[in-house]
Amino acid sequence: MARFEGTADYVATADLTVAVNAAITLERPLLVKGEPGTGKTVLAQEVARSIGAPLIEWHIKSTTKAQQGLYEYDAVSRLRDSQLGDSRVQDIANYIRRGKLWDAFVAPERPVLLIDEIDKADIEFPNDLLQELDRMEFHVYETGETVTAVQRPIVLITSNNEKELPDAFLRRCFFHYIKFPDDETMRAIVDVHFPDLKSMLLNEALSIFYEIRDVPGLKKKPSTSELLDWIKLLVNEDVDAVTLRERDPKKVIPPLHGALLKNEQDVHLFERLAFMARRDGV
Repeated sequence: MARFEGTADYVATADLTVAVNAAITLERPLLVKGEPGTGKTVLAQEVARSIGAPLIEWHIKSTTKAQQGLYEYDAVSRLRDSQLGDSRVQDIANYIRRGKLWDAFVAPERPVLLIDEIDKADIEFPNDLLQELDRMEFHVYETGETVTAVQRPIVLITSNNEKELPDAFLRRCFFHYIKFPDDETMRAIVDVHFPDLKSMLLNEALSIFYEIRDVPGLKKKPSTSELLDWIKLLVNEDVDAVTLRERDPKKVIPPLHGALLKNEQDVHLFERLAFMARRDGV
């Protein structure tokens, strides 16, 4: 049986590795939650790479319906073709558009199926997929055929906790919450992307990064991916550890902060902190 052991490009903690392999063994969907930017989507890509499986990605939007994951019947195209006298209209199968679940069910090689950000869709979306994910088959009413999975795909489902998921859906999943990386794990992640980064610069960057995350009242805490973007800019602009270490009250906001602070409320919060520091003579 395929086992996930992590990859050279993805730092997987021991508990995450256990969760992935447990879901594979149980043949249940793995529901992964965690802060945005903690690598939930990338996990599916790395699982597929690790076990040598094809990856099928279904990225969910607010307008996505569960039916689209199975198939869609393009009645508009069929009507247009009938008006043009196209002979294709005689076979309704010509107007059936396969969805991502259909692709996963009929894949010749066991795939990894990513259902990304399931909480973006309507609250009924997860329940509408229960039967198909349980039975691994569905019926195409327009053609009368039943599509059955050649082999059960490895299903990874991500959620940013924007809304609660139904209990009936949760019962059918193996659950894992990706904790925000601690200092040691974050250093390992940074090392994957910047193996030659000077230790002094890394120390200062991580110190500032975690300080920002700990500021009370912050609307959006910077994520792992934003830290990597920031470090890339620091390296590109040749900002050294000494510059970062400066604690001038006028420079409470770190250089190139646009990679870390993503809304005006948080920028204003740091500006107020700088003003208070100057006023108090810190």
